[in-house]
Amino acid sequence: MGKILLEVNNLKLYFKTKKGPVQAVDNVSFTLEEGKTLAIVGESGCGKTSLTKAILRLLPRNIMEYSGEILFEGVDLMKYSDEQFRKEIRWKKIAMVPQAAMNSLNPVMRIEDQITEPLFIHNRDMTKEEAVKRACEVFQIVGLPLDFMRRYPFELSGGMRQRATIAMALVTNPKLVLLDEPSSALDLLTQANLMNVLKKIKKEFGTTFIMITHDIGTASELADEVAVMYAGEMVEKCHAEYFYTDARHPYSRKLMSSVPTLREDKELVFIPGQPPSLINPPSGCRFADRCDQRFAKCSQPPEAVELEHGQQVKCWLYTEGSEVKKHA
Repeated sequence: MGKILLEVNNLKLYFKTKKGPVQAVDNVSFTLEEGKTLAIVGESGCGKTSLTKAILRLLPRNIMEYSGEILFEGVDLMKYSDEQFRKEIRWKKIAMVPQAAMNSLNPVMRIEDQITEPLFIHNRDMTKEEAVKRACEVFQIVGLPLDFMRRYPFELSGGMRQRATIAMALVTNPKLVLLDEPSSALDLLTQANLMNVLKKIKKEFGTTFIMITHDIGTASELADEVAVMYAGEMVEKCHAEYFYTDARHPYSRKLMSSVPTLREDKELVFIPGQPPSLINPPSGCRFADRCDQRFAKCSQPPEAVELEHGQQVKCWLYTEGSEVKKHA
């Protein structure tokens, strides 16, 4: 095992609403090694984006509960004040590539000014020339012509804007980059080019990534590990190789069955029903109502267990040995 860069323990993020508390992230725990990529997959509304915002502390005002541990390089970031976190962590050591690049870029600022802004915030003594030089370096890393730096966001294509947001995240040389749906709304060729850029960055600079995505196929291009979220919980986490060949949680298996493949002719399977409300989730297994392997024990909340190859699964099928043989 390599050096642990990020360790999250029992992280909770609840939002206060008129209808009740939304349990967006509920008791999530995981570790991430330096230089590795963790892909977090799951349906819309399962808490993936909320998890990354909790790590980077990009929180709305209606927070009801924000608790747990976020250990970055062995230091608990939850103990940082908001001002300390802004100065020492956000966009300096941990950066984010947000979803929808066009909405993330300021339409009335040139790309150059937006990329150099984090440098001036975290390096008060940096000159304009030094900042532009560093911006040129990251522009070359993501494969964009240098003259595009003087353009406005609307003058770039969707793929170019996405690369510009990646350049903005890399400009301060952070150790961890959070990618929120980096390839969404892009055509297949642009997606492939973008994945090549991210793989290059990972290989040459040893950058650690957390990638949020709906696209399980795209995740396989970059991920070393895959985590599956469902209804605010992390129900499975394992090495990417075993996720794609031997996913254990019933929900993970359903996700894999819904992905088309060129290697075999198979009937795609859809997952019946809808995820439960995060305002009033089931008291037992949250996937039970949609699971064709449920049994009586599923009325109680399952504990996470570790299986062979380090696979971590939150499912009663694997905590009751006799039931595994009967239901698996």
